[in-house]
Amino acid sequence: MPAQAKHRRNRLPRLARIGIATGVTGAVLALPLVTAVSASAHEVPAAKSQSATWTGATSADAVAVKAAAVETAPAAAPAAAVDETYKVVGGDTLSKIAAAKNVDGGWHALYETNRSVVGANPNLIYPGQQLVVGKAAAQAPAAAPAPKTSSDSAPAKKATPAPKATQAPKAAEAPKATQAAKPVEAPKPAATTAPKPAATPAPAAAASTSGYTAPIAGARLGTAYGVAGSMWSSGHHTGADFVAATGTPLKAVAAGTVVKAGPGGAYGNEVEIKLADGKYAQYAHLSSIGVKVGQTVTVGQQIGLSGATGNVTGPHLHFEIRTGSEYGSDIDPIAYLRAHGVSI
Repeated sequence: MPAQAKHRRNRLPRLARIGIATGVTGAVLALPLVTAVSASAHEVPAAKSQSATWTGATSADAVAVKAAAVETAPAAAPAAAVDETYKVVGGDTLSKIAAAKNVDGGWHALYETNRSVVGANPNLIYPGQQLVVGKAAAQAPAAAPAPKTSSDSAPAKKATPAPKATQAPKAAEAPKATQAAKPVEAPKPAATTAPKPAATPAPAAAASTSGYTAPIAGARLGTAYGVAGSMWSSGHHTGADFVAATGTPLKAVAAGTVVKAGPGGAYGNEVEIKLADGKYAQYAHLSSIGVKVGQTVTVGQQIGLSGATGNVTGPHLHFEIRTGSEYGSDIDPIAYLRAHGVSI
């Protein structure tokens, strides 16, 4: 063999070379695909964990909704009012009691409320009778606060954060559940107090709000009703005398119709008025008469002037209240006027 002979390299067959090249190329292409699949496999648990976290947040919201639906406690009902009563004592009249107790509506309302006790005649009341004079309202109790639910005593738990995924970015922590709002406590109702009725005004010269007035301005009593004496044919004084100088204006004590106007024997010049309630008001010893029979008069209207005509010892007004037009049906005129709200 010659010394300069070249060594021959063994060549692989053509098909073998093609196979090797194809294998290398496939490996290069497959490597990114394997990496992507591996990353996807690691991301799946993270997604599941995140889904579980949001489920916990939804549960906390449900707790908040349940707490908001708690009903508030109803306010306590106010206590019922009770009757305020008064025990009649000697010298009382319905008018005096109504004024002292500030009865709304005056003696009329007081009489209507106690008609079953007083009877048919409002002028006759007796010591010891119990009269209802008004309502005393009891203070309403405060409303009980609304009960708290178990959801109010402890705030909602925080949602559990998602676990870290292997070779993957951290999953975002679930937001905190909103704390359940406490129900608003029902407001306490203000205690109701019965309004104080307005006091009945005490009339003087002007007519009272009840439609009655005194027969003379600045009424000052002389001889009282019922005084016994032989100078009177009935054995007692049938009216009440008011001190008045001759010429003092006299007034209708209430609205009515004139049934007498002229001389009346021992009464001198007299005027008699039939009132709306059927009673009769008589004025005697007048110096002048200012109305005529059949005339309608209003409360406080002037009907004449006082004087000293008839059987008298001096000028004054003799005033009577009668249940009929004629002599002998007299009742206490002062009690009658007071029962109708006139202060004398």
